[in-house]
Amino acid sequence: MNKKSVLNIGFDDTDSPTGMCTTFLAYKIVDLLQKQETEFLDFPKLIRFNPNIPWKTRGNGAVSLKIKTNQPSKIKNQIKNLVSKYSDTENGANPGLVFFESDLIPSEFTKFSNLALWQLINRNNAKKFVKKNNLDFYYEGNGQGLIGAISAIGYDFNDHTLELLSYRKKRRFGKKRIISTDSVKKMQEETFPYTFNSFDTKRGRVLITPHGPDPVFYGVRGENVDSLVTATQILQSDEKLDGYMIFKSNQGTGDHLKNELNSETMKPYASGTLIGTVSNIPKITKGGHVFFTINSKNNEFWCAVYKETGMSTIASNLIIGDKISVGGGVRKASKNFPRIINLEFIKIISLKKNLSKTNPICKKCKKKMKSKGRNQGFQCIKCGAKNLKKTSLEIPRQIKKQLYIPKISAHRHLTRPLQRTGKTNKTTIFDASQSWFCVYEK
Repeated sequence: MNKKSVLNIGFDDTDSPTGMCTTFLAYKIVDLLQKQETEFLDFPKLIRFNPNIPWKTRGNGAVSLKIKTNQPSKIKNQIKNLVSKYSDTENGANPGLVFFESDLIPSEFTKFSNLALWQLINRNNAKKFVKKNNLDFYYEGNGQGLIGAISAIGYDFNDHTLELLSYRKKRRFGKKRIISTDSVKKMQEETFPYTFNSFDTKRGRVLITPHGPDPVFYGVRGENVDSLVTATQILQSDEKLDGYMIFKSNQGTGDHLKNELNSETMKPYASGTLIGTVSNIPKITKGGHVFFTINSKNNEFWCAVYKETGMSTIASNLIIGDKISVGGGVRKASKNFPRIINLEFIKIISLKKNLSKTNPICKKCKKKMKSKGRNQGFQCIKCGAKNLKKTSLEIPRQIKKQLYIPKISAHRHLTRPLQRTGKTNKTTIFDASQSWFCVYEK
């Protein structure tokens, strides 16, 4: 009997805008491995990396699996075949697959993964990484998928959520998804706060169904297995689904914004945060978008808040001197602007008093005095009382010292919803006997 070894499997970029899905490939791999008495050591990991990469397909997610097997060579060949079969290379997918046999993940993997969370990594660096570390790897196309494959294996959770992805039968790929809106609303109400971002109550909009031709029917995000399985029992649709799988993920953690943006890290497509003071009066464009600058460590940074986020009113009420923390992705320079941060949150640390100069009030008559002319002071027209200077009037601020995030329909996969503010989930222990994977009866 061969001794069992721990095998880490990472893969990415198997989908295209016209079809397939990296998580669906994971579902197919798990289905195959379960029939071979494979021991799963953790949930499949769905890691969302830097969301500002311009050529990402949808949510820039990569997947990794950690298993124990006494047939690693056989499994590697099977997975290579599945990656080739379920990758939409004809429409631009560049799949990458990496294997690493060890229970412990070296720090080099984690460092690579941490960089992939917030910056742009050249695919040649990924190719050098796999060769330097003597890894068993496979790719098609230009090898772009190797970046996510390495990073998914190396990702180290400080906080996590779970996502249950439900998959369609092949004959339904690309067809319109129909799900009961009332059932989604009911599911959110009954599973709150252990699920999040399922239904937009303000707009009556379902948020769990994608709109593309991929195999996913819906995805429910949450904090534990029981809540997600309960959610599937509440949701109603006439479509017969193929099955589901629960992933451990960094969605809803804000993980990509841990990097500090400064004059050195302010590179195109980078993500991160910075703290500074508002240094110009916010400008509102014709489309309702707001632009302003922040001074941080003697450097000035442009910020943009788009109307679609629902934060433009907040941004337009900022004044020079407000101290704020912001986070987002760096857009490359254009003709009209230098590099600019597209904001994903605004946290107001302190508000400067908004003072306005006005004509003085007559203490006796309680009436506003009239100006006597330039540099001649002011006089009450009723009693004749005089005053030399204007007085300062404090205008109440329309914003408060708090965190502002986009409206729920504008959340990205990694956006930390308000209900997760201050929450760190480290307690989910993988139990292979739980209902984390299910293929429905044919």
